[in-house]
Amino acid sequence: MRILERRTYLGPNLYAHFRVIRFLLDLGPLEDHPSAAIPGFVDQLLQLLPGLGDHGCSYGEPGGFVRRLREDGGTWMGHVLEHVAIELQHLAGFPVTFGKTRGSGEVGQYHVVYEYEDPWVGMAAGELALRLLHHIIPEALHPDAPPEPGFDFAMELEDLILETQSRAFGPSTASLVRAAEARDIPWLRIGDASLVQFGHGCRQKRIWATVTSETKNIGVEIASDKNLTNRILADMGLPVPKQIQVRTGEEAVRAWQRIGGKVVVKPLDANHGRGITIGIEGEQAVSDAFAVAREHSRVVLVEQCVEGFDHRLLVVDGRLVAASKRVPGHVVGDGQHTVAQLVDLVNLDPRRGIGHEKVLTRLELDGQAQRLLAAAGKTAESVLTAGEVFYLRSTANLSTGGTAIDVTDMIHPDNREMAERATAAVGLDVCGVDFLTPDITRSWTDVGGGICEVNAAPGFRMHVAPSEGHPRDVAGAVMEMLFPPGTPTRIPIAAVTGTNGKTTTSRMLAHIHKMAGAVVGLTTTDGVYVDGNRTVPGDMTGPISAQMVLRDPKVTVAVLETARGGLLRAGMGYRHPDVACCLNVAGDHLGLGGIHTLEQLAEVKRIPIEVASDCVVLNADDPLCLAMADHSEARRVAYVTMNPQHELVREHIRQGGLAVGLEGGVNGQMITIYDRMSHMPLLWTHLIPATMEGKAIHNVQNAMFAAAMAWAMGVKLDDIRHGLRTFDNSFFQAPGRMNVYDELGFKVILDYGHNPHAIEAMCNLVDRLSDGTGMRTKRVVLLTAPGDRRDEDIQRIAARASCSFDLFICKEDDDARGRDRGAVAKLMRDALLEAGVQPAAVHIVPDEIEALDMGLRSCREGDLLLVFGDQLTRCWKQIIYYGREHDGAVQVVEQPAWRPAPPAPEPVVVQLPQGALVMDERGVRVARAPEPND
Repeated sequence: MRILERRTYLGPNLYAHFRVIRFLLDLGPLEDHPSAAIPGFVDQLLQLLPGLGDHGCSYGEPGGFVRRLREDGGTWMGHVLEHVAIELQHLAGFPVTFGKTRGSGEVGQYHVVYEYEDPWVGMAAGELALRLLHHIIPEALHPDAPPEPGFDFAMELEDLILETQSRAFGPSTASLVRAAEARDIPWLRIGDASLVQFGHGCRQKRIWATVTSETKNIGVEIASDKNLTNRILADMGLPVPKQIQVRTGEEAVRAWQRIGGKVVVKPLDANHGRGITIGIEGEQAVSDAFAVAREHSRVVLVEQCVEGFDHRLLVVDGRLVAASKRVPGHVVGDGQHTVAQLVDLVNLDPRRGIGHEKVLTRLELDGQAQRLLAAAGKTAESVLTAGEVFYLRSTANLSTGGTAIDVTDMIHPDNREMAERATAAVGLDVCGVDFLTPDITRSWTDVGGGICEVNAAPGFRMHVAPSEGHPRDVAGAVMEMLFPPGTPTRIPIAAVTGTNGKTTTSRMLAHIHKMAGAVVGLTTTDGVYVDGNRTVPGDMTGPISAQMVLRDPKVTVAVLETARGGLLRAGMGYRHPDVACCLNVAGDHLGLGGIHTLEQLAEVKRIPIEVASDCVVLNADDPLCLAMADHSEARRVAYVTMNPQHELVREHIRQGGLAVGLEGGVNGQMITIYDRMSHMPLLWTHLIPATMEGKAIHNVQNAMFAAAMAWAMGVKLDDIRHGLRTFDNSFFQAPGRMNVYDELGFKVILDYGHNPHAIEAMCNLVDRLSDGTGMRTKRVVLLTAPGDRRDEDIQRIAARASCSFDLFICKEDDDARGRDRGAVAKLMRDALLEAGVQPAAVHIVPDEIEALDMGLRSCREGDLLLVFGDQLTRCWKQIIYYGREHDGAVQVVEQPAWRPAPPAPEPVVVQLPQGALVMDERGVRVARAPEPND
């Protein structure tokens, strides 16, 4: 078996609405050998992974997967790999459940899809699953991947668990994440540690372990200084032991003498019980304990030893939410087994694991345990009498093998109040109070006791998964503190998808929100924008850029252009948008990424529609978009139509649904919003600058979608109207989207159209611009297509352009995308000639700069040049700087028509304030050196 492709999806995707990993797996010879056909395979697999017996699989009950393994010839190895990867994640501490395996369409190849919580763990589990199967399956059945010599599955699994512990959330952070998910609060992990963002944009709060963004630094500093904490609590009359701060062994001995009796020696600022020695007396013992504590802190505390049981009292937002009695790691003798054997027996408890992976941590006979044994005159080979309890730790921390018993319902009200007062005195929002008392059910004023520590960032494991007693939703208390009931956790999110018009619609919608006063985070094909400023350049339409916006604490509204490529490669990157739209589904990128038909492309475009929560806006004039309504679980469906007589939309309006349509009249066409039986005229199309007086029909439609989404997001009608009136198709507001330059005496339009549907829209615009002028002007086009498009798509582009222009200049993008240089231009030329264009009207100029220069020199006053550009900024600068003389005035180059110029002498270079202008002997500009800031 071989993994041909690996994908990690960060959110809703083509395979699931949550995070999954996908392997494209080639079974090779194993395509003919399902599980039951391999002697001994099932038994060996279950012996190594008995937990597979609990997998329900398609039968929906424990044991279902084992039935699939054994019955009717068994199941294929891709399906087995899926379940093994899920089980390995279970053993590593991640209880994932979802998986599915489907054929890819190629014989022997399968898409193996399974859920993950941590991407590294999920991927490592899949890789280990493959190695395990190769280890079990006879080598003759997989000669391409021979068994690894010395493969030790138990060791490999332990390595996976240990590495998982170093990467995964700790139990406290994990409990907070689960509490957030239970309350539908979105979260994002920041970095590889335990820093987590809850909520989006300006609504966000953060936690690091159990320190929150509301935790005051001064409170953390006070809690970290155990001596200062002791003094503050003592000043409030709270029960604390006597305590002396020391720096040398001699000072420690003198402190013990002053306190009298048994003492505790501990570091000033360590945690997790490190360096603490409890219940000692005598000069040598105190001196030795000081040396241990000194390894963890330069300053050491000697404090009175308070007798009693160790309790952790957890206070959140000023209220005690949980109490736990902690017992140090220990063994109980039976009169037969040695201490070492008893430790092994205790570690057989399935609740015990490595580090924090499970409820309890394994016991270890380490240096501290050996010292306690030696102090009691015992060794690891000593046999304890029946019922004899021996503590292997002097502290009760769970991380060293301790156990915890929930006593929340037993705690005396005085002890509860004491913990809450101590927390308020230190100034923490989340606080763990370590309290020693003989009986937690009785008041400290009656039975004594003392607060030995107050902890910032207290662990939650003992409360959410106690060894005995009821689990407590302490993480939920933190979530309710950060987000009180009714507090919004999300910013409004709009997802814009479709084949063409995504960028313009996204920019229109972002502009509407900005004019309404919002701080907008926008992702587009040319970058990430925050409040109108581009923060990251490049194609930013995937999940990573979406998360950039949602992490920004300034952003109040997110408008996310969502492209096919990002959805196929890595998913959406967030759980769901509030509003999503699909503009259209047309032929583009077909043949790439396993998408070969428009129906398959529609499935990809449908992903944001499927997960939108509030409203989906669909193109009622596109059947593939219209069908998406059946897959939406949003509260509302809205339709956009250019057809005033659309029967489905008319019925939708009669039912009180939301729709945006056009109404005709003698003055033109009016964009109108219909909602809840209300009829709201919005704006004449010719008053929207981006529509070129209503002639750019595709931008009329884009404006209708922007209006529908804005209305669904709660923007007022006047703000929508104002936004559309002030949005134009300038290069500044919409680079490469029908940018018009009229300063040369002829009209130049720059557009990024790169598929037949986009070229159709622009050709229609050119046709309409020429209608009714009373004169015939020359129309020139710079034509190209991306090299990774199918031949038939490139030919369709040329065929459509053939009837709208007089002169055709076929060029190439800078990146040929896998084709030979010049192949696209030649393919277009051949298609133009086949469509009936005269050979003299078709020219191949592969270089974009040279092609654009030819196009500009071909035009005279009144002509029109349409440029389908690749490097948009470069093209725009070449256009606006064309023909400039020393005084900056534009000089129109008068030529009856373009024709190849005779060889020219050396060009003349003139230095201008704007840069170097290169002219031929006739004064015609032929090139321009880039400016320093180009």
